[in-house]
Amino acid sequence: MFLLSSCGNSQEECELDEKILDVPIDLSIERLEKQFYTASTEEEFLFLLEEYPDFAKDYLEVELYESKEQLAQELIFINQDTLMQELYAEVQENYADLNQLEQDLSHAFAYIKYYFPDFNIPKVYTFLTGFSNDLYISDEMIVIGLDYFLPKEHEFQPTDLPRYIADRYDREYIVPMVVTAISSKYNKVDPKQNTLLAEMIFYGKAYHFTKSILPCTADDFIIGYTSEEVVACFANEEFIWSHFIENDLLYETNPFEIRKYTGEAPATDAISPDAPGRVGRWLGWNIVDDYRFNNDISLDELMEMEDAEKIFRQSGYKPRQ
Repeated sequence: MFLLSSCGNSQEECELDEKILDVPIDLSIERLEKQFYTASTEEEFLFLLEEYPDFAKDYLEVELYESKEQLAQELIFINQDTLMQELYAEVQENYADLNQLEQDLSHAFAYIKYYFPDFNIPKVYTFLTGFSNDLYISDEMIVIGLDYFLPKEHEFQPTDLPRYIADRYDREYIVPMVVTAISSKYNKVDPKQNTLLAEMIFYGKAYHFTKSILPCTADDFIIGYTSEEVVACFANEEFIWSHFIENDLLYETNPFEIRKYTGEAPATDAISPDAPGRVGRWLGWNIVDDYRFNNDISLDELMEMEDAEKIFRQSGYKPRQ
């Protein structure tokens, strides 16, 4: 039986490292939804496409259109949609300013730059996507679809996401989602290792990276569990681990079996209907945490490690009692 616990996590006082925060970061979030959704003429849109060529090329994919004028006409059509204007008004009301988001991203980028000096600070834009794209992330540019991150109880919700995923789209998740996505740039893997263990370690490294960059962020917002689910997973860690060992799952290579434990789902039914989905990722996170704790290795060295088997063997991982 997967025992659920209602006791909460006692959050210890956490402070960011001032030495790391001294890393110079030049970041200013550009609110493109304001500029694009207050424009009304073809000339205004053409000006914006010229003013933000990276956004026009990589996000709006202007090259797929016969001309910039054609794209401008499509943007005008979108702007005239009543629902889009209502959605724009709601985004402006709920995100009247982005001061906190800008500060949190600046701190995150300072941490990344500290551990990975080659990291280049990307341009950051916000936009109103009509629920077509939550986050666009490249080395040069990040676009945040603010409409995805309206409050959970808001009348406007993405229709293509099940509730258990949509619940993770709130403002507290924006920065952890961005940092986890950036981790992929540094998260090296051995393509020959295609086991469930390798998948678990990949996600474990991603979450460990995110927690290292956001040390004061609760685990809930990193992995996308509720605080009750995090507590329950730790309370049942020995039970979860026993399931993996007794069923000889670590070296499973069947992608359908791997997906049961690492894929998106409301629950990991193979263990218990009360076990949250993606519990294999959570377990991989614990293994990677133990590996880093028990070995003298830096964050950048960890992310360079491709051998998931070595990380597991040298982690000394044991479930918490």
